[in-house]
Amino acid sequence: MTRHLLPLALAAAIAFPAMAGAADSPTPARIIVSGEGEATTPPDLALLSLSVMREAKTARAALDANNDAMAAVIAAMKAAGIKDRDLQTAGIQINPRYNFTNKPDGSQEAELVAYQVTNTLAVRVRDIDKTGEILDKAVSLGVNQGGGISFTNDNPDATITEARKKAVANAIAKAKTLAEAAGVSIGRVLEISDQNIAPAPMAINAKAFDAARSAVPTQAGENAYNVQVTVTFELK
Repeated sequence: MTRHLLPLALAAAIAFPAMAGAADSPTPARIIVSGEGEATTPPDLALLSLSVMREAKTARAALDANNDAMAAVIAAMKAAGIKDRDLQTAGIQINPRYNFTNKPDGSQEAELVAYQVTNTLAVRVRDIDKTGEILDKAVSLGVNQGGGISFTNDNPDATITEARKKAVANAIAKAKTLAEAAGVSIGRVLEISDQNIAPAPMAINAKAFDAARSAVPTQAGENAYNVQVTVTFELK
C-alpha cells in the first residue's frame, strides 16, 4: 500500500513548488492609456417628439379634444409620407389643474378648475429635407408642447468603426510617446475597452413656431460620432 502512495507523494512534492513559483512571479510592467477618435457623416434620419395638450372642465372633454387634434396630426404625418412604422405614441398624461387660494388661517384651499390631457407622438422622418415642412404642419394642426428633435443615422456602424480605429491609433501614439520618454518600449496589447458617444438631441421651443409663416427652417449639418478607448500595453 505504501509503495502505491509513494509516487503520488513525490508528484505532489514536485507540483507544489512549481505552483508556488508561478504565484510568486512578478506582474509584468504595463501602461494604461486612453485614446479618442471622431468621425462625421451627414444624417439621414430626423427624430421628432410632438405633443398635443388640450384642457377642458372634465377629463372626458379634454381627452376627446386631444384625440381629435392628435388624429389630425397623425393624418397629416401619413399624408406627408410618414409610414405607420415611423409613428409611435410615446405617452399620454391626464392631469387635474387646480387654483390655490390662501385662507386666513394660513392654509390653502384647492379648487379644481380643469383637466389637462397631453398626448406625445414620436415621429421618424426618413426624408430629412421634409423636416421643417412636417413641423410646420404639426404645429398648425395642434401641436403646442415643446418636444425634441435630433438628426441621426439609421445605420452609423461604418462611421463608428472609423472613429474606433482613430481612437486606437491615438492610444497607440500616446503609449509610444510615454514609453519613449520613460526609456522603454511598448509590447503586446493586454486589454482594450471602448465607449461610444452619440450626438445629443436638440430641444424644440414650441413658442418659436407661433409666428412661423412657412416651413420651419432646419439645418441637419453633420453628426459627429466619438469613441473613447482605454488600452493596456505590456512594457518591454
